[in-house]
Amino acid sequence: MRPLIFLGALLCGEAYALDTVRVGIPTKSFQHVIYLLAQERQYMQQEGINLEIVLIAPTTSIQALLTGDLHFTLSGTSALIANHRAGVPVKVVLAANHQVLQWLLAKPGISDVKALTNKRIATPGLASMSTLIVKQILAKHGLNPNSDVQLLESAAGTQLQSVLTGVADAAILGAEQRYFALDSGLKDLAFLGREVKNSWGTLATSDRLIKEQPALVRSSLRATLKALRFIRTNREATVSAMAKFSKVERDLAGRVYDDLISTFTTDGTVDEETQRNDLAVIRQVIGAAEPMAISRGYDFSLARAADRELTQSGWRP
Repeated sequence: MRPLIFLGALLCGEAYALDTVRVGIPTKSFQHVIYLLAQERQYMQQEGINLEIVLIAPTTSIQALLTGDLHFTLSGTSALIANHRAGVPVKVVLAANHQVLQWLLAKPGISDVKALTNKRIATPGLASMSTLIVKQILAKHGLNPNSDVQLLESAAGTQLQSVLTGVADAAILGAEQRYFALDSGLKDLAFLGREVKNSWGTLATSDRLIKEQPALVRSSLRATLKALRFIRTNREATVSAMAKFSKVERDLAGRVYDDLISTFTTDGTVDEETQRNDLAVIRQVIGAAEPMAISRGYDFSLARAADRELTQSGWRP
């Protein structure tokens, strides 16, 4: 497929004997570094997999799952939206984080959320999950998100620039942008991961792959869980990998790691309350009358099985 941009593949002399697995990522964000580490630490190879990491837009990645051009996508929220809206047969099978890695920041002079009255907030999209969560936060602090503030739809990755140029007074930012914002004088107003209980960094695949190749799915998840265990106990190697992966300075990668390592799940899953909260937000995104059933949107059984296998074998990074 022409939209696929390959970031790299694990190549070795035995590659011909490995099953190629392609994972699509929408951005090179911190939480996605576990896939680079699963590749570089040869965890995928140990599971009989030749991993290809693919940079691809969320909607295109869902289409690629259905055609078989991708095996997995890290656009898990987009997968849930497609499932709920159009019945697309895909499921989330792993969650890297049990907290949403997004922040609401404002320019100097705005001291708290209530002070956003009549202010402009740059968002990553008016119907994005993080924007809907911010609307919940605004309501919690006594503001009407539909009339007391102006929500601006910004081009991808330009929210901070909107504040710095005066187009907006506040912005919803991801981890890496947040540090540039803080260094530019902006103030944290809310960490979305502390305000709500939702997942982040979710991995989705097709129902067909789960049904027809469960061993391949479980092997892929087992290698990913090895990397998830690795990052929790190996700061220096993870920071180096993040600096390389996200193309940021090592000092910034270290700050991100220290602040966010506690947000990673221990076994690649989140509880049912979190799943219900996620699906409630999805329902708002698409304007559905009722939320989707958990069993239709999530299947963590293979991740749990892979985690048990690692524990029972005594595996450690």
